[in-house]
Amino acid sequence: MPIYQSSTFVQPSATEFQEYDYTRSGNPTRSALEKLVAGMEGAHAAFAFTSGMAALSCMTRLVKAGDEIICNADIYGGMYRLLTKVATRQGITVKFVQIWNLEEVKKAMTSKTKIVHIESPSNPLMMVTDIRALSKIVHERGALLTVDNTILTPLLMKPLELGADVVVHSATKFFGGHADVMSGFVCCKTEELSKQIYFHQNAEGTGLAPFDCWLVLRGIKTMAVRIERGMSNTVEVAKFLAAQPIVKKAVRYDLQMSQSKGAGVLLSFETGNVELSQRIVSALKIFKITVSFGGCSSVVEMPSVLSHASIPKDEQAGIPCKPPSRSR
Repeated sequence: MPIYQSSTFVQPSATEFQEYDYTRSGNPTRSALEKLVAGMEGAHAAFAFTSGMAALSCMTRLVKAGDEIICNADIYGGMYRLLTKVATRQGITVKFVQIWNLEEVKKAMTSKTKIVHIESPSNPLMMVTDIRALSKIVHERGALLTVDNTILTPLLMKPLELGADVVVHSATKFFGGHADVMSGFVCCKTEELSKQIYFHQNAEGTGLAPFDCWLVLRGIKTMAVRIERGMSNTVEVAKFLAAQPIVKKAVRYDLQMSQSKGAGVLLSFETGNVELSQRIVSALKIFKITVSFGGCSSVVEMPSVLSHASIPKDEQAGIPCKPPSRSR
């Protein structure tokens, strides 16, 4: 696919317009990427954004002032910041619930609940939600189920087929795959949702630039190989950690394997001791300390002080899924 590095396009006449006129509204390179990702997720349409957070932000445009969003208690720190510091200023009520406990979801939902948002597996605790069962609960109450599928990608799980209405990705991770481009996707199940997301993408100018689209297209070519090899390496690391007496908590993937083709490339573990976890992370040689993942390198972090640091420590302590000794 060529890189259409153009901001504007020549029109055939003073009264005729072709498909593309201005790159904010559409670009052939971006269209090629969006069509490919829509096919991968089984979506009506997909939309490419300048980052995963831009994609998540656009997703929140599906609700209005007075509406309510229920979100996983264990969630990426950037999404927590978006919901608590931005969405609430727009008159949207936000609740954080341990969504993997479906009874908690039933109790939390009200007539104002319009979106239930999850990560599965969640970040960083890797808690798994039964998406099929959750979708029935959410839809019975007239709300939308949105799923952040960044960790597994459509190669391992397709949430739309499990009952989700919208799927979001931070494509900076596995889609890009080389830690050299930022991007995100919103994938919609229906035409009506697609129209709403496109309107806001165009109105707010958050569409991904042509060259960045090309970089993501390049990354997709090796995505399957990278994830396959990454999972095999992760299994070996998990076996090693499981045999260590200092590892206090591991995660079971029985439910995950019932709704996906694999458990993914990420894992997390607890030692129960913050200082011990810090020493382990700092002593690693092959694994480099970064706040992100999904590239070609082996990386590690302590989310409580890096990727999830935007969640205040007193609030982290109040959420069972935010142990400070957790490493990812």
